[in-house]
Amino acid sequence: MSVDALAGFLGDAEKTEVREALKALAETYEKRGVHLVERGKRWHFETAPELAHLLRKEREQVRRLSRAATEVLAIIAYHEPVSRAEIESIRGVQTSGGTLDVLMEAGWVKIAGRREVPGRPTIYATTPEFLDHFGLTSRRDLPGIAELRATGLLDPVEDAYEDLMGTDDTEETSQDDREADEASDAA
Repeated sequence: MSVDALAGFLGDAEKTEVREALKALAETYEKRGVHLVERGKRWHFETAPELAHLLRKEREQVRRLSRAATEVLAIIAYHEPVSRAEIESIRGVQTSGGTLDVLMEAGWVKIAGRREVPGRPTIYATTPEFLDHFGLTSRRDLPGIAELRATGLLDPVEDAYEDLMGTDDTEETSQDDREADEASDAA
């Protein structure tokens, strides 16, 4: 439940008091078998990660997303709300409707409405289930470019090309500067 909803159930209690009480309660449950956590501005109890295997009756079927689905999910998460045309523009290729259907079926993406432009395209956004599945409190917890590069998940084409060719931007810039200086001296 959200802090607003809880405050309403408690006779319009102060939201700051409700937040403080939830944080204190979360600390109390921190060393127990269940944890009180906030995901997507909503508080709920969940099994402690170290005990989850004991409560699982069935094994979850591991679903591997295709590369296209992973790309679309990342675009939606970082740019939401986003239309299908915007997704295709960012990816540089056409996106099939099946890719979005898979993400909506998984419960990670939802239709967030329509853009107020001619044609009124459908726009997509992530869901609280997306945050919960990936252990995020909010979209602000998504890793940035520097973090992704540090983990090796990004392999910039320029860096790979420079490593392959053994060139350095500073040498090229210096050579360009020298040539420009020589041209201005001749004029």
